[in-house]
Amino acid sequence: MNALLRLQSELGRLVSVDPQDLAASRTDKSGWVADGTPLAVVRATTVGHVQAVLRIATEFRVPVVTRGAGTGLAGGACGTDGSIVLSVAGLGRILEINPDDELAVVEAGVINQHLNDVLAQQNLWFAPDPASKAISTVGGNIATNAGGLLCAKYGVTREAVLGLTVVLADGSLLHTGHRTVKGVTGYDLTALLTGSEGTLGVIVEATVRVRSLTPGTVATIGAVFETVTAAAAASAAVTAARIRPAIMELIDPVALGLVATYLGPEGSAGLPLGRGAFLLVQTDGPAALAEAEAALAVLRAAGGEASLSTDAASGERLLAIRRAMHPALEQFGRVLIEDVAVPRSRMAEMFAAIAEISARTGIAIPTVAHAGDGNLHPNFVIPRGDTADASVPEEIWAAADELFQAALALGGTLTGEHGVGVLKRRWLQGEIGDTSLALQRQLKAVFDPLGILNPGTMFDA
Repeated sequence: MNALLRLQSELGRLVSVDPQDLAASRTDKSGWVADGTPLAVVRATTVGHVQAVLRIATEFRVPVVTRGAGTGLAGGACGTDGSIVLSVAGLGRILEINPDDELAVVEAGVINQHLNDVLAQQNLWFAPDPASKAISTVGGNIATNAGGLLCAKYGVTREAVLGLTVVLADGSLLHTGHRTVKGVTGYDLTALLTGSEGTLGVIVEATVRVRSLTPGTVATIGAVFETVTAAAAASAAVTAARIRPAIMELIDPVALGLVATYLGPEGSAGLPLGRGAFLLVQTDGPAALAEAEAALAVLRAAGGEASLSTDAASGERLLAIRRAMHPALEQFGRVLIEDVAVPRSRMAEMFAAIAEISARTGIAIPTVAHAGDGNLHPNFVIPRGDTADASVPEEIWAAADELFQAALALGGTLTGEHGVGVLKRRWLQGEIGDTSLALQRQLKAVFDPLGILNPGTMFDA
């Protein structure tokens, strides 16, 4: 009996070999398409199903690619040739909400926004807020250590994870972490598994930290600067003034022009579009107004044309500019969304480097940044051709390489929140060095001695 027959025998209707399902599993939101054809897609709905898949995969030495909602941006959850694509999107139960201890226990397939909708009924919320939160799963957020607009104040996903239940490569179950506010017993396997991109185990359940919804004003500032480097310097000045906005987003003039085109005259009426770079700052909590007024003074002193509003509708209108960024780009072609981070004090230098690369290569690089934490998203728009070719042109990879090198030279990193996946693995060694790379390979071998978990993700297969 081979692996496919065994899967079908044990898991029946959960196993699909439909060509459409297999094809859909080969790509994600990055546009990356894995080579070859997966063996099968298994749609697990219980932890037992996941364990069965891993036991069979181990027995037959078949690779397993774990997949949630398929919203990744680094190609790390795309079904490779001959692999079992293990979907955990069906593990969708919220198992517990504990207001007294400010925690929730959820299965990996729970949608981020759905969790927050349920938490809101008890005056609670889950802080991680990737742009895909309406469709991405909590398990996927944890697997990639996802970020988002609120990271500068509330941290990335790792800060919200207390414990995990993980199925290891041989099908055994591992429980990590704790339900307490503090816990330092043994090695921190929870932190290690968070951001491991499915290469060490399959996350099936998580105990996460939730927060109380704090009453108070939400204040929003929209500021326009003549240049993106001036806007970046101003955002760094806000940070240097020890002000911690909940949101601080920066959009360069190239991206802002595309947003204006996308929204059209009616949609963009009254919005600060097409006049330079746009910086959005939003504060929350009891001290929101005082913090916003302090930020407003800093931005104006830095040369910004800035205004403050505590009106919720006005704030949403300004946030709509940021939310329109990627739909605006997608109307012009397939978007490769890159992800680098630099120290906040050096963002202006990174924006200058992007502008120089763009001018020299002739490749437009519209860029948006989570300015509150120094995380930039330079974007490349690849025109849609008449063929199904999903490859990224070499000249774009060459420009991206220059971006990555510039970020590293400024003391930054290759990825602030998307992960390494497949798309960035060729640059991993350049950032972490030979010793760290060797140690990380050894760690993977401890968890996955046969190398069957997401081979090719993070490291070359």
